Amino acid sequence: MARDTESIEREIENARNQLASTLDELAVRANPKRLAESTKQTVLAKLNEPAVKYGAIAVAGAVAGLLVLRRVLR
Repeated sequence: MARDTESIEREIENARNQLASTLDELAVRANPKRLAESTKQTVLAKLNEPAVKYGAIAVAGAVAGLLVLRRVLR
């Protein structure tokens, strides 16, 4: 049973619209500014977790203590 040309044209137009929508979404997702902002938010959220925050403070304190100790022992 052959399909009529109008039906085929409607299907092609729908496929084009879906493809255009997908391409627009990919363009938004791949935007460098958006990616940078998203990465920044992720890193800040991770750094605000108590385990990471206090671990970073402990490491910074240990490094500062070692630098002071090294200067004293010279």
